[in-house]
Amino acid sequence: MTYRQLLEELASNHGISTGYFSQGGPWIDVSDATLEYTLRALDVDLSPEPDESELTTRLYLDYLARASRPLPPAVVAPAGTEKSFDVHVHDGSSAKVHIVLEHGGQREVFQDANDTAPVDVDGTLWGEATFHIPGDLPLGFHQLQLRSDGFERVYSCPLIITPQRLTTADKYVDSPVSGMMAQLYSVRSEKSWGMGDFGDLGDLAEIAAKKAGADFLLINPLHAAQPEPPVEDSPYLPSTRRFINPIYLRIEDIPELELLDAPLRADVAEIAEEFRERNHSAEPIERNPIFEAKLAVLRELFALEHAPERTEQFHEFTRAEGEGLVYFAQWCARNEAVSGRHAMDDEEDHEHSIAFYSWLQFLCDEQLRTAQLRARKAGMKIGIITDLAVGVHPGGADAEILSEYLAPQASVGAPPDDYNQQGQDWSQPPWHPVRLAESGYKPWREMLATVLRNAGGVRVDHILGLFRLYWIPRMSPPTSGTYVAYDFEAMLGILALEAERAGAVVIGEDLGTMEPWIQDTLREKGFLGTSIVWFERDHDGSPLPQDKYRPLALSSVGTHDLPPTLAYLGGEHITLRDRLGLFTRPVEDEVAEDMAFQAQVLHRMSDTGLLPERDFAHLSRKERGNPTQLMGALHAFIAGTPSALTCTNLVDMVGDIRAQNQPGTTSDLYPNWCIPLCDSEGHPVLIEQLANNALFQAITATSKRTV
Repeated sequence: MTYRQLLEELASNHGISTGYFSQGGPWIDVSDATLEYTLRALDVDLSPEPDESELTTRLYLDYLARASRPLPPAVVAPAGTEKSFDVHVHDGSSAKVHIVLEHGGQREVFQDANDTAPVDVDGTLWGEATFHIPGDLPLGFHQLQLRSDGFERVYSCPLIITPQRLTTADKYVDSPVSGMMAQLYSVRSEKSWGMGDFGDLGDLAEIAAKKAGADFLLINPLHAAQPEPPVEDSPYLPSTRRFINPIYLRIEDIPELELLDAPLRADVAEIAEEFRERNHSAEPIERNPIFEAKLAVLRELFALEHAPERTEQFHEFTRAEGEGLVYFAQWCARNEAVSGRHAMDDEEDHEHSIAFYSWLQFLCDEQLRTAQLRARKAGMKIGIITDLAVGVHPGGADAEILSEYLAPQASVGAPPDDYNQQGQDWSQPPWHPVRLAESGYKPWREMLATVLRNAGGVRVDHILGLFRLYWIPRMSPPTSGTYVAYDFEAMLGILALEAERAGAVVIGEDLGTMEPWIQDTLREKGFLGTSIVWFERDHDGSPLPQDKYRPLALSSVGTHDLPPTLAYLGGEHITLRDRLGLFTRPVEDEVAEDMAFQAQVLHRMSDTGLLPERDFAHLSRKERGNPTQLMGALHAFIAGTPSALTCTNLVDMVGDIRAQNQPGTTSDLYPNWCIPLCDSEGHPVLIEQLANNALFQAITATSKRTV
């Protein structure tokens, strides 16, 4: 075999793609250097310049390792499936396997025929036996145990039984609902400290339910950033995905505020008033001073003597969260100590800091739970749908605490596509698929349980990452990456299990470079997909007709990675990217292609009677009609699709024109994730003003479900 053939076989054995189809269609061969780098990132021992002999030896050693592994890393099976698995013991020794159930008790497994020949591993013959589990095991996290007279110890591995499919969205396929999406930090009220908070979340949910008839409110990820300023602006590059960002706390809703003496309460009121002036500014949100001020008040509140019942509630919270919260709080305290912003003279100060950061999570959990209760009480069927980012900051808490389950030598991203022609590097370390499986997917399931605890659903950003992730050698261009496969049955199954237990819907963001079978798999397993009017195309490349939209999907006109609809109709998605130098082909081609496709989309509006029939293909942007009316037709079009969930972006409901995020850029190029909610004239719009806003009322009327 040639060097390339040996390298491809070794890569394939470890789930590494040796090539892939680009979004435009051509096949991309992955370079030898990328394959070698990715193998090393997966702990495959390769020299700096391996040759054919070394690769041959490595393939043989991998074979021996598999032949002498007593149990698989984990066994994951849908309920009702008699899944088989192999075990390995010394040749001629017994192999006795049983199941220890999650909530106590044992079950037996059944042995199948297996005539695999023994394998000599360092002078010891290893035999292989095959077993299968019964098909009536309960859902949950169980354990397989292997005993053999050839072993001195008992071996075990996780056995996870997941739902055949997630059922939480089925009722909305039969009776579709509509909702609203918003970036929480951008939505402010008269009570905000310059950016949206959990109190605003409850207020917005009530307005959405009572004034817009919304059954859910989809928001940005609430994951925690750095423990103190300076903090990362992007909610999609968090320090941790399990815990919550305390920058969203509303100080006035913390019971301990009443324990402050009158002068200190007056000081807090004065600080609040200073930051509330920012609510009336259209300038980008500055998180650092806001967070610094909130932390100063929070430290004062934590230092007080709390009521016994509050103290007990806090202790119960920490007990329930377990070691995960302890590790996170310790990480926060260590970072605080390193920064030198707060003196820590002894161990007592350090322990106080750990308790403080745990308490912040207690408050976040409390205020987020209150917001969800307010949403449901206001009449929402689902309530708050939160968002799960793809990964975490390479220098954050999860990168350190969960390091044994990650591959830090690689960076997650995306290959070039039509919208991001240079590809994307998100800088996030990916899950290590084998180590994650060996843990029984513990960090994955703990994260999901926490994220879903106070939500009616979750949107999983880039759900393709549960099937495969695009790994880029760290500090290399996105074009040099390749895909690494994950056990999607396990990743999706555990997501379904936690969501079923929480009664939550799951929306998979399934846009971008993705094979059709992945969307089929998501549908079969009960996950909602994502349909955006600008991206949905029929088999001939034309805009998808209204009646062909997927029933099991969340459909909308736009997304947070596109400019608001008024700006998109005006071509801002091209103007902005051209200004930032993100194109690899002439901007004139981009404009022509966009105008042609927008014309086809608008003709779809005419086909459904939402716009008068016009020759949109030969009209300029200004000649096509009133942009607000065009936007209304687009939202009415989405409302008439058969999708279980349809969603209206709050920025469209007030006529905002600035993009929240321009993918592929950093803060020095564009103020991503810092744009406050404004109208078309650039005037800030507060929550109290929404109900009487004429455009809000008009778009609400067009977004009413018609199916």
